[in-house]
Amino acid sequence: MTREPFGIDSYVHVYTRGVKKLPIYRQKGDLRRLLFNLYYFNHADRMPDNWKRELEISGNSVNFEWPDAWGERQPIVSILAFSIMFNHLHLIIKEIVEGGTSRFMHRVSMAYSKFINEKYEESGSLFQGAFKSRLIEEDADFRNLAVYVMVKNPFERYPGGLRQAIEHFDDAYERMASDPFSSLGTYAGYQASPIITKDLLGELFETPESFKEFARETMLYRLDQFTSSEFDQFD
Repeated sequence: MTREPFGIDSYVHVYTRGVKKLPIYRQKGDLRRLLFNLYYFNHADRMPDNWKRELEISGNSVNFEWPDAWGERQPIVSILAFSIMFNHLHLIIKEIVEGGTSRFMHRVSMAYSKFINEKYEESGSLFQGAFKSRLIEEDADFRNLAVYVMVKNPFERYPGGLRQAIEHFDDAYERMASDPFSSLGTYAGYQASPIITKDLLGELFETPESFKEFARETMLYRLDQFTSSEFDQFD
């Protein structure tokens, strides 16, 4: 699953989808497990074999708490944004350990595939080959990508689809900000997420209001950007 190497402190847009564009989840419990993987497998050391069972026994399995018995948590990437869709996953990542992006994506995808196969008594790969990735270098690209990942993609789940979501922006924004399966709620000021480190996005959007208004403007007047070549590579 190794992709092109990224240097430490690089910002990367990462995308992976289900094999043959098939769903990557079937129940909300599957989605929650994927969220758990995004948090608990972002760690330098190998996880205990029975890590999920240990969390349940310690009572830490609900609130994404890190057990003291595991020692200090040592993330290998910072996750700035994410959205989990029906058959694909978007992430904006900052590499903080050499090779951290590839290592993190490998661990998450392998652990989640194993979980799905065991749960539904299946076998084989859940994700289609290696993840795709692209270096983010310009602030303008960073801003537009944040809207693409956290607003445009979740808006596709709005009743009636993307067009209806844009026409009813405030309602769609509130609904999707309450959805735990994207990081929009963190930037909308609704809820903090232990998965997310705002990092540069927190500097580009200093308040929830500034992010919402930029998202509104982008969705209303810059929708064509989301079909440009810079995003097409992830379709």
